[in-house]
Amino acid sequence: MSYCTQLLIRIMKKNIWVALLLFIQLGVNAQTPQEKLNEIFRKKTEKVLVAAHRGDWRNSPENSVQSLKNCIDRDIDVAEFDLAKTKDGKLIIMHDKTINRTTNGKGKPQDFTLEEIRKFYLLSGTGHPTRHIIPTLEEMLVTAKDKIIIDIDKGYEYFDEVILELKKQKMLEQTIYNIYGLPYDSLLIKHQNIPEELTLQLIINPKNPEAEKIIDTYKNRKRTIIQIIFDNDTSPLLSKVPEFKKRHPIWFNSLWPEHCGGHDDDIAVEENKPDETWGWLVAKGANIIQSDRPIELKQYLKKINK
Repeated sequence: MSYCTQLLIRIMKKNIWVALLLFIQLGVNAQTPQEKLNEIFRKKTEKVLVAAHRGDWRNSPENSVQSLKNCIDRDIDVAEFDLAKTKDGKLIIMHDKTINRTTNGKGKPQDFTLEEIRKFYLLSGTGHPTRHIIPTLEEMLVTAKDKIIIDIDKGYEYFDEVILELKKQKMLEQTIYNIYGLPYDSLLIKHQNIPEELTLQLIINPKNPEAEKIIDTYKNRKRTIIQIIFDNDTSPLLSKVPEFKKRHPIWFNSLWPEHCGGHDDDIAVEENKPDETWGWLVAKGANIIQSDRPIELKQYLKKINK
């Protein structure tokens, strides 16, 4: 065996051990979804979680199983998705009131049985049919279990039914459930047995004159996140965030200008101004930022040690 060959083998062996040590270290430091979610409820945490809006939709159809798998593979913290129901009462993943925009079919989810709606294909970002079909809630939960925090949006009308499915899958502790502007006492009237381990997210519009009062109704509900959607970054409610953070983590969106007062993803990436956008949201107290650019956002947060 030549000297060069021997040297090459030694280098390969050395690199294998380096890789193994790195793998072990990553395993030691890796957090479960439950641990990540628990951490943002610690008052002094500096970490900011990244939420992918409708999954990794830039590389796969939105709200698809593949978009969820991409988030898991890229170590994104949270995957957000939306619910609808078929004619035969099956919960599926769909954002719009119709399937027109996201599939090669036409109509409303409730126009089809599950078997019928699964014959359509989800569209790519360029509008072409893919091999992906509309997933069920159960499929998404099985894929996400113990791998990623899930955020259920536009699914409140199915609340009790979804809670039963989350209990069945033992996923309450890794789930965020969105509630739009509803006071907690009103929520309890409709749903008396809300599991304590489930994280609720109150989504509030600062233009609502009752916004502060509604937030206050959740003050004794430990696992509650406050999401503030604002089209003007001078909104008086934003000045109250430090007070809200004494009880609740804060979620901001960087999706579109009207969600974050102009501190949005496209300015961060296309104009290369992440400090003025994502950095601004972090400085305002974000514990979670929902983004359509989750990979770039995660890279930025690593850069600023968040």
